[in-house]
Formats: sequence, structure tokens, C-alpha cells
Amino acid sequence: MLKGKTVVLGVCGGIAAYKAAALCSKLAQAGANVRVIMTESAVKFVAPLTFQTLSRHDVAVDTFDEKDASVVSHINLADSADLVIVAPATANMIAKMALGLGDDMLSTTLLATEAPIFLAPAMNVHMYAHPAVQHNMNILAQRGVRFIEPGTGQLACGYVGKGRLAEPEQIMLEVSGFFAEKKLLQGKKVLVTAGGTVERIDPVRYLTNDSSGKMGYAIAAQAKRMGADVVLVSGKTTERVPDGVEFVTVESALDMYEAVLSRFEQTDIVIKAAAVADYRPAEQAPQKLKKNNDELTITFVKNPDILQTLGQKKHGQFLVGFAAETERVEEYAMGKLRKKNCDLVVANDVSADGAGFGTDTNIVRIYDAQGLALQLPIMSKTDVATRILTLVASRLGSNKGAG
Repeated sequence: MLKGKTVVLGVCGGIAAYKAAALCSKLAQAGANVRVIMTESAVKFVAPLTFQTLSRHDVAVDTFDEKDASVVSHINLADSADLVIVAPATANMIAKMALGLGDDMLSTTLLATEAPIFLAPAMNVHMYAHPAVQHNMNILAQRGVRFIEPGTGQLACGYVGKGRLAEPEQIMLEVSGFFAEKKLLQGKKVLVTAGGTVERIDPVRYLTNDSSGKMGYAIAAQAKRMGADVVLVSGKTTERVPDGVEFVTVESALDMYEAVLSRFEQTDIVIKAAAVADYRPAEQAPQKLKKNNDELTITFVKNPDILQTLGQKKHGQFLVGFAAETERVEEYAMGKLRKKNCDLVVANDVSADGAGFGTDTNIVRIYDAQGLALQLPIMSKTDVATRILTLVASRLGSNKGAG
């Protein structure tokens, strides 16, 4: 997977920099073209000559040390990268990235690159847990930066806890998995619904829900990165449309029903992450309703069930539903899976901290016809999306739940 790929390895100043040398060696042995950038602090721990010998390339340290007059070094490195890994990533570099600072060779390259970025943090357990560091990591996760979790154990400072740089072997697994993911959905047509629907009462008032669209948008972005042709049908949201997807904006549940059903026959995978209104006003007032009475009575009628309709109509398509619950999560998720003929249902307790509407993280359990298929701890919605799509890809051959 790594043969011929250009990997930019950023090394920050920390005792774990010695592990970066082993990582550099493994990347080179796997066939990657490794270009190393060290911070000035990093060279206090490991000499640039070590990385030069392992990578067979000059090591970049000083932004102004331009060895090739035909290019600007940090831009050339940024443009040539298929992947950027920062290992170890210090609290300082994470903060620089979150704020968009570029005051050395590594930080300017990180600002300039459009390649995917992996960060492997390494620091004292209390530094890692500090609210500022966690806040900065959350910001970067929202921007699509992927994290390789530090290990727990004896730290160089004498503390025992979370903060050890992941082992080079673990980082290699993550990197290899990343390049493998890029082909998991190659040629597949994926339709994702996201956001909340809007049911109008009159021209200025409507009923909606708390859905932010973050989960659905993350799924659409990751499906595109995995090689799929993606259609994103979206209700109300403020999220940025992922690059390269076909975007269809809708307002009401009926709008979404028509948009999804009209595209269903040409779709291989449908992931229904939108929060769709169950009911709509029987009548929409043509003009703004006036405050003439002490009470206002509105009659509601049931909207068509998009997920259930797809479950009835599918003939080989892979169907994934979402269940946002506040109690009896497994019972309701399994009931939804059976009633609506889904292949998978992704369920979460939206009342739990770090899960549900509006958050940048989620805590989900994924169910199939046999019960719990995968349980995920709290993680960024981007990482949740990746895990969902990886599971879907692994099931496409058998598609056990297909109707």
C-alpha cells in the first residue's frame, strides 16, 4: 500500500522522537518515499543525520535553508505529500495547528499541504488531559485531521498514564489502513441523507429538530475519500459541503422522500443519517398566522417513512439506518432494523455526554440481524464515519439483510 507514496514525517521535540526514527525506517522499508521535517527542538533529541540516513533524503529543519533554488521547500514538500504524519506531535505543535500558526518549517508545511494529516500525540498525562489540549485536538478533528491515540503506561517524566507515543508498528497499521481504505468503496454509488427536515406552519414559522448534520456530512466526506460516487441529500444544516460530492438540498420530509426515491435504483448503498420529521402540519397557512386567539390548534398528518419504503423496495442495495434514542437503545434499534428491513442500524443515546446532535464526537453501537455488531467508544464523527463505512464495505459481498 505504501510503495511509491510520498510520506512527509514531521518530528517534534520530545523524548519520543527516538521512536520516530524507527517509524521512518519502517516507512522506507515499506517502499514509501519519506521526507522528514524536524523542529528545532526535535534536533536536541535526535540528530538530523539519523533521519537522513534512514530516509536517504535531506532533512528539513530551517524554513530559510533553501537547498534547491527552483522550488520553495515547504511548498514543494506540502504539494508532493500523499500523507503527512506528525510523530511525536507535541502540545505546542497541536496548538499551532489549531490556531493556524506557521512559524517554522513544519508548521508552515502543515498549513500549505492539502494531503491528509495524521497526528500521533506524545506528552505528559496531565498535559494530554488539559482542556486546552483537548479543545485544540477537537478543533483539528473537525477539520479532518486524524489522530493515532497515545498509549498508556510509564512515561519518561515518571508518571504512569496516557501519553506515550503509539508504537511504530501501530502507526504503520494506521497508515497502511488509510491507504487501503481509499479503495474500499471504489466504484460504488453511495447516497447519504443528513441534517434535519423543516415542516412549515406558515411562511415564517416551521417545526424542526436539533440535528446538526455533522454525522451525515462526515459519512459523505469519508465515503468520497474511500472511492465512492456520493450523493448527499441534505436538510437544514450549517455544515460545509464535502468536496467532490453531488449535493441535493431539500427542506421537508416530502422533499427528501422524493429526492431519495428518485435516485434509489441507481444506488448501491444508502445511509440514512438525516433526522426526518415524523409528522407535518395538515395545512400550511399561505400568510403569517396572527396572534388572534389565546390558543392555536394545528392538525398534523404522518409523513411517509423513507427508511421503511427503501427497505420494502430494495433488491440488493445495502441499507443503513440511524436510531437516535434516549432510552432502551438496543431494543429500539433492533426493532427498527427488523421493521424497516435494514442491513445495519447505527444507534446512539443522544442524551449521553459527547454523543448526539450538535457535537463533534459520537458514541455509537451498530446492530445487524444477529444483534450488536460493533460498539465504538467516544470518538470524532469523522472516525465514526470511517468505522461505519469500513463495516459496510466488509458486508457488501454477502449483504445478508438484502431484500
